[in-house]
Amino acid sequence: MFQNQTIAKDIYYVGVNDRQKHKFENMIPLPHGVSYNSYLIVDEKVALIDTVDIAFGDVFIDKIQAQLQGRPIDYLIINHMEPDHSGSIRLMRKYYPEMIIVGNSKTLSMVEGFYGVDDKILEIKDEEVLSLGSHKLQFHLTPMVHWPETMMTYDQTEKVLFSGDAFGAFGTLDGAVMDTDMNVSKYWDEMGRYYANIVGKYGAAVQKALKKLTPVPFEIICSTHGPVWKENIVEVIDLYDQFSRYQGKEGVVIIYGSMYGFTELMAETVAQGVAQAGIKDIVIHNVSKTDSSYILLDVFKYKGLVVGSPTYSNELYPEVESILRKIEIRGVKKRVFGYFGSFTWAGASVLRLKTFAETMKWTTAEISVEEKQGLKSDKYQACLELGHQIAELVRIPEEDTKHCG
Repeated sequence: MFQNQTIAKDIYYVGVNDRQKHKFENMIPLPHGVSYNSYLIVDEKVALIDTVDIAFGDVFIDKIQAQLQGRPIDYLIINHMEPDHSGSIRLMRKYYPEMIIVGNSKTLSMVEGFYGVDDKILEIKDEEVLSLGSHKLQFHLTPMVHWPETMMTYDQTEKVLFSGDAFGAFGTLDGAVMDTDMNVSKYWDEMGRYYANIVGKYGAAVQKALKKLTPVPFEIICSTHGPVWKENIVEVIDLYDQFSRYQGKEGVVIIYGSMYGFTELMAETVAQGVAQAGIKDIVIHNVSKTDSSYILLDVFKYKGLVVGSPTYSNELYPEVESILRKIEIRGVKKRVFGYFGSFTWAGASVLRLKTFAETMKWTTAEISVEEKQGLKSDKYQACLELGHQIAELVRIPEEDTKHCG
């Protein structure tokens, strides 16, 4: 029944789309859904690259059987063990009992740990090659992008890189699979949001993987989420390179919490000061309204970050505290930081924000602003000045902008 899309000679897409799940990992909203990508290489030997979420196992099996027309699967190659990709391993074994599971030592340990499978396995080493006939598969271990067992599989014959979660994006594949056949504009922020929320902590490991891939002459990237990349490979690599180097663009993100509007007015005033100083990319997020996954995307995108919070029970506003913790966990570097706060009878938020700035070791504006109760004229001017200072600190010299676009 199924007609699977061809990626390259003998390589077929057998992934599925998930339009039902509300939140990825029960945390991250999926307004455009998500795909779980899997690929078949049909040669003298047949290899399946990764599986899909077990919730879609029936469709997955149907797509595979439609392609193979009764042929067995010889190898299941596992690039990444998260259950949205490995969840159908036991199901595959039921249909293909002689199938050999291929992975590195950490992968195979997880296969046994998650699914109790410890037979018919093949442990591979870094840069080892497995022949399927005319297709030669080389394995590249890329630990901590973003689990310890992650690796990539390179088809030397067709120059296709099966990259696991790396270079993936949220969003279903709506008809087409390859970027050559679709408008990819909706995927860029979804790729950035995926990176910031899932991979963001592991910038050093991503940089190591990118260097390792430099001599590999791949012409197609097959990730486990989102489009298959061919026309836009340069843009995809650039996004991962910039985000993993924490290379923010010229712009400012202002994050605030506010119960009755006083801290919000301070945020608006700081933004006005940033704009007066000539910065055009300014994003304001109300932590009580905007999901943190979108806030983190912008924190990775832009060089400047300003945070404002009222004092709440002698602490930071809880939702501000939460987003700061998420930023800290991801180890975001090279940011310019400013902060402001308000209180009614006892101030604590500005002191807490100062501690956060010291923890992150970012460049911090000389001025911070704290207001008791309503915003007064002198503090209004101070908020403008905070905006001016942040703008000057994030301004990128014209000759350097070509490296940050």
